[in-house]
Amino acid sequence: MFELSLLQQIAIWAIPVLFAITVHEVSHGWVARRFGDRTAEMMGRLTLNPVKHIDPVGTIVVPLALLLMSSGFIFGWAKPVPVAQQNLRNPRRDMAIVAAAGPVSNLIQALIWAVIAKIALMINLPYVSMPMALMGVAGILINIVLAVLNLLPVPPLDGGRVVSSLLPPHLSDKFDRLEPYGLLVLVALLATGVLGTVLGPPTAYLQGILFTVIGPEAVYLLRILFGLG
Repeated sequence: MFELSLLQQIAIWAIPVLFAITVHEVSHGWVARRFGDRTAEMMGRLTLNPVKHIDPVGTIVVPLALLLMSSGFIFGWAKPVPVAQQNLRNPRRDMAIVAAAGPVSNLIQALIWAVIAKIALMINLPYVSMPMALMGVAGILINIVLAVLNLLPVPPLDGGRVVSSLLPPHLSDKFDRLEPYGLLVLVALLATGVLGTVLGPPTAYLQGILFTVIGPEAVYLLRILFGLG
């Protein structure tokens, strides 16, 4: 068992984190365009260039802080891609699909990273296979956490937008008024341990499924990634 340096950890996590949050946001804009809203496209946000999507706090500070604290999980966020609901052909229905596109993109990315890790271990190239396999595991972890977290029915998370679109208009308006307090709700859930209790089982279940794609080596890779002896 060997221990990763801080620089190596940052190198392994950086690409999966940037792709996870960038593709998540671009997916919202891409689906919105398919349903008639070109706001994101006109603002130059339908690009995989991470510079266009970086939020200094959510994309850099939070993931790096969690990594430095050896928290056992990493997550972050990018600048939200703008969506003008009134431009959608069927605003209520389409907005639910647009919102769901982000978490779905993370689930797809998690599967892709699992395949990348498996291939990396199969080809067994010195100085290539291990970093790519570790990056694959990191990609699984970050994308599953983002998918499950964003599906929580709390505005302004994607799950909250889906719930708002499904509610009758008079209830949807009341539900949307909770959005300014959504972050405070999440912080309170995190501080009380409720968030971990809620997210833990589905996150562990989905990650476990994808670790089976990698095989028994997944446990070894996890221990290296988190510096466990």
